[in-house]
Amino acid sequence: MRSYRRRLLVVPALLCALVGLVARPAYAAGDGKGTPGHNGTDSALSARVVKLYEEAARATERYEAGRKQAETRRAKALRIEALLERERREIRVLREDLGRIARAQYRNGGGMPLTAQIILATSPDQLMRGQHVFSQANLAVANSIEKNRRAEVRLAEDEAKAAAAWRALEKRNAELAVLKQGIEDKLEEARWELQGQADVSVAAGSCPGAVRLDQKETDGTSTWVAPVAEYELSAAFGSGGKRWAKRHTGQDFAVPIGTPVRAVGDGRVVKVACAGAFGMEIVVRHADGYYTQYAHLASVAVDQDERVDTGQWIGQSGTTGNSTGPHLHFEARVTPELGSGVDPVPWLSERGVPLG
Repeated sequence: MRSYRRRLLVVPALLCALVGLVARPAYAAGDGKGTPGHNGTDSALSARVVKLYEEAARATERYEAGRKQAETRRAKALRIEALLERERREIRVLREDLGRIARAQYRNGGGMPLTAQIILATSPDQLMRGQHVFSQANLAVANSIEKNRRAEVRLAEDEAKAAAAWRALEKRNAELAVLKQGIEDKLEEARWELQGQADVSVAAGSCPGAVRLDQKETDGTSTWVAPVAEYELSAAFGSGGKRWAKRHTGQDFAVPIGTPVRAVGDGRVVKVACAGAFGMEIVVRHADGYYTQYAHLASVAVDQDERVDTGQWIGQSGTTGNSTGPHLHFEARVTPELGSGVDPVPWLSERGVPLG
């Protein structure tokens, strides 16, 4: 499997014009590649959208990791709070013990202080008993007071640590949320800028030329893949609606503008067009004789007659043509032309790609 990690391509307009004159006639609406026009600008913008997608994905991962960490910390905090409450109960018990000791001392002395009992002792035994009681009482009181003091210090330290941990976690999550939102705002702005350029091309009826996307090398382990990595299925094959003359001819994948669109299998590009109801579209012929169509794109990353591999980025999703919102319209066909479509969901499922 050959690598598709490419540098952004900027072709001089004069060279493209000469090639167009010598190699083939100028492409018109729905004809194929079209004229390069502002391809360098398109390439830079498409690359920026892809980069922002990656940054947004990484920021989302960090945010989700922080959220999971917060859940872990929350569970830990609940355990700490339970321990703190136990410490508070122990302190209450210690205080009650001090009260019981004082009351017991008073009762045992019959209301007379222990020192007086020692002074008024009439025999050595009575004197020793008095000293013993006095020592035991003082020791019990001293131990209880010290234990109570240590428990209160430990409680204060644990409460301070718990509060500091929560403040640090909340601050970090707030910073991650701001970072994530900032990247998403930039991405949204770039998406609609990309869509605006695509709308201009479709209105003119010609494609601006292939926008080469710097992408990761395909792993080569999959024969077939879904046309987009993450998605929600929307309008299904054969469904009715006012937007279509008869029935819906493909399967729609609800994805944001600028989402990288992948070739579902190895093949050759037989059509690149930028006009009509499908807006920017690509049709690929596969080795088994079937064709796949990718429509309503915001950019195309391949040229007509180009070989493509499974998982290779061939464009970016958009909302060009007869479209009510950002999505990828995907078809599996018997011929390259509209009207020969089969239901893409079971078609992909038969090739080991369940959707949903």
